[in-house]
Amino acid sequence: MNGAAPRRPLAVLVFSQVLSGAGLAAGITVGALLAEDMLGSTGLAGVPSALFTAGSALGAVAIGRLSQRWGRRPGLVLGYGAGVLGSLGVVAAAALNSVLLLFPSLLVYGAGTATNLMARYAGAELAPPDRRGRAVSTVLFATTLGAVAGPNLVTVTGDLALTWGVPRLAGPFLLAAAAFGAAAAVLACLLRPEPLPPERRADGPPDDWTASPAGSGPTAGQRRGLAAGTAVMLLTQLVMIALMTMTPVHLRAHGHGTETAGLVIALHVGAMFLPSPLTGRWVDRAGPHRVAVASGVTLLAAGLLAALAPPHSVPGLTVALVLLGVGWNFGLVSGTALVTEALPPARRAASQGLVDVGIALAGATGGMASGPLLATSGFPVLALVCGVLAAAVVPVAVLAARGDGGARCS
Repeated sequence: MNGAAPRRPLAVLVFSQVLSGAGLAAGITVGALLAEDMLGSTGLAGVPSALFTAGSALGAVAIGRLSQRWGRRPGLVLGYGAGVLGSLGVVAAAALNSVLLLFPSLLVYGAGTATNLMARYAGAELAPPDRRGRAVSTVLFATTLGAVAGPNLVTVTGDLALTWGVPRLAGPFLLAAAAFGAAAAVLACLLRPEPLPPERRADGPPDDWTASPAGSGPTAGQRRGLAAGTAVMLLTQLVMIALMTMTPVHLRAHGHGTETAGLVIALHVGAMFLPSPLTGRWVDRAGPHRVAVASGVTLLAAGLLAALAPPHSVPGLTVALVLLGVGWNFGLVSGTALVTEALPPARRAASQGLVDVGIALAGATGGMASGPLLATSGFPVLALVCGVLAAAVVPVAVLAARGDGGARCS
């Protein structure tokens, strides 16, 4: 495929991302607060984040395999459909005050969040190698509108939930069900042509990425690119989920309401996706390794600032969360470029799904560990630990760049 990405399928992907972004924001805005209320424990407030990120791991595997066999469109549509079911399950669990229903519903909801991120690979599929960063970033940028609007609709959706006899904190999940459903409908009806046509899919087992279409294994450079890109995205996801998940809990513990938490998270989510066009161009021009280094440095700064911010300082914490979002964006776009370049087209979709499994499990680890660490050591210690972990991205990217002779992803 030569030239710029085809406009129609890319425009459809962009529109679906705008819709699904609102669904993505539901869990991260009120998930921890809902669990804290239902479970009666701050130490368990990270469970929802861990569950829907673990669910996104399962969703990534399924979407990758379905996309490899049937195409990107069916994989994404079914993933968003699972997100609808999970969102409605969370609403039902809150209405019935059923923890037994809440946990599996959060797992299924995670499939919707996995689909939202997996769509970036479809964008990369539509572009030539020297424009992949921009194609990925265009799809990610589209998430901004819905993802920023979602947290700011906490009060509105909460009021709507109350009128239907559902707890207020379940309101954003009503929005998620509608958003994921609309995204699935748009992709099913309008995504033509298929981003991954039959001639580019594998004839063999979909999870065997080590075999190229000609039967030869990956080069050493491809292995380094895959390992480095995966490691960058794993570390940035773990740090981002851990710190972001506990921020609403920390704010409420110091007297701030859900509206304040929603605003902080909205700005954070905006920072996760809004810089994408610039990040994509930076990756295409300077190479993904340099952008990955910037990711580690930015996330370290976010952790230090969050640790040093006074407990009652909403502006200080907001700046830290914005930096957290920007650092995550740098890591995701650069890591996606590294991974996509390292994988042969005939094994790409399934292998990308496996990479996103690792990303989801890293997020689940961050979500599970963040609650106990906050309960036992406090928010500053949690933020400091996150910053130190993020700093590990820098040597990973530097070593990978030296191994490739400083080569750019093009």
